[in-house]
Amino acid sequence: MKTLKSNLKPVALALLAVLVIGGIAWYATSHKAVDDKKTAAPKPALTVTVVKPSTASLPLTLTANGNVAAWQEASVSSESNGLRLTEVRVNVGDTVKAGDVLAVFSADTVNADVAQARAALLEAQATAADAVANAARARTLKDSGALSAQQISQYNTAEQTANARIASAQAALATQQLRLKYTKVVAPDSGVISARTATVGAVSAPGTELFRMIRQGRLEWRAEVVAQDLRSIVPGATALVKAANGSETTGKVRMIAPTVDQQTRSALVYVDLPQNAGSKEAPFKAGMFASGKFELGASQALTVPQQSIVVRDGFSFVFRLTPDNHVAQVKVQPGRRAGDRIEVVGGLQADTPVVLRGAGFLNDGDLVHVVAEQPAAAAAAAAK
Repeated sequence: MKTLKSNLKPVALALLAVLVIGGIAWYATSHKAVDDKKTAAPKPALTVTVVKPSTASLPLTLTANGNVAAWQEASVSSESNGLRLTEVRVNVGDTVKAGDVLAVFSADTVNADVAQARAALLEAQATAADAVANAARARTLKDSGALSAQQISQYNTAEQTANARIASAQAALATQQLRLKYTKVVAPDSGVISARTATVGAVSAPGTELFRMIRQGRLEWRAEVVAQDLRSIVPGATALVKAANGSETTGKVRMIAPTVDQQTRSALVYVDLPQNAGSKEAPFKAGMFASGKFELGASQALTVPQQSIVVRDGFSFVFRLTPDNHVAQVKVQPGRRAGDRIEVVGGLQADTPVVLRGAGFLNDGDLVHVVAEQPAAAAAAAAK
């Protein structure tokens, strides 16, 4: 028994030594793994490029809505009484000049009345010639006593009456000639025919509207501007007008309405459109709804590339780069746009670097790897 105990003792010691060595080795290995894990550098979430905001001169504009209307309309009416319309020479959309014949009424009756008035004038002139001769002879016999003063007075009165009848006959002839002139309906001004009610064969009463025209083909944009913005608009300012069909044109402010609507608290600003805006081929038509903006000059603004701004939950953000290459989400207020740049009204300093490429994939506090922005030519070559 003593011999067995003496034999087991070396074995136990050897086993204990193995366990001690193994424990030391395991502890050293595990401790090294923990240290390696602690000392390993964190991995960046994304490779990005950064840019600093820049100052740029941006235009000041004021947006408004309104309708396109005729600058002035002219109503062309009938001045003839009881005449039949025999010819209509223009239609809606036609461009006319001042004095062009638009329609013609039957002139048969008027021609007969003109002839009758002319004959009456000739008769009055013949009667007047006889009365003038009689009065002249009576005046030569005034001192001879052959005629009484009453007879001489009668001859003078007859002369004056005959001359008055000539004037009356001339007036009657002029009236009939004027009626003859009215058988032709002419354009009072140059412009574009916008409406036509004239019908061949109709008998029109005086004052019946036959045509309506846009004077000189001029259109205007009547923009509705709220009262507080009126002081920033002055006559002569430029306005860019865009119709609902996508057409655009440039106009100038002619005048600002002297009153403000009590219901809407807005006033009309009259913007003259180009002279050919009312032609048949022009994209703008009277009655169109149009939007536009007034150009009010320019001002300096802090801008960033549009790619730098990220919209989340209805708000705009940029990612500011911190000195330790982390990003911080900053809420900003965007303003005017100029090409691919957007004005930052508030929330950002001029010397703050912000993420340009990759901003849409970042979250607040992410670690990033920053690389230099590749020049355009190099980027194009790399793309090929």
